[in-house]
Amino acid sequence: MMRSALLAAVFAAGFITAASAATLQFHATMNGASEVPPKQTAGTGDAQATLDTTSKVLTYTVTFDGLSGPATAAHFHGPAAPGKNAGVAVPIGGKSPTSPAHGTATLTDAQIKDLEGGMWYVNVHTAANPGGEIRGQVTQIK
Repeated sequence: MMRSALLAAVFAAGFITAASAATLQFHATMNGASEVPPKQTAGTGDAQATLDTTSKVLTYTVTFDGLSGPATAAHFHGPAAPGKNAGVAVPIGGKSPTSPAHGTATLTDAQIKDLEGGMWYVNVHTAANPGGEIRGQVTQIK
């Protein structure tokens, strides 16, 4: 009897934990007009990301094309509202990233709050545009 009650309690606790876990989806469309200040470029890009709220792991794919030259860096930045700049939150693809760039990062609680609040952006840098050639605000897909 005691064993059955213990197993039921363990099962219920596991079910509640699993039920409270969530996978959140995020997206950004990058272009030169979204850079601060805006850039004239044919470059475009896209970022897709998934956040596992239990493990706090962000998994992402960033694609870009049509840049003025090879990418010299790419990052998620934050916290920053659209039109504002911020420091690097998560580097993407190492030095001289290529498209598509895939990766994962374990986020802090503060980073998760900023990401969920729309306070992150992603951008890709080039030699001609060292501050960033294309940028897009990261938004949650609901």
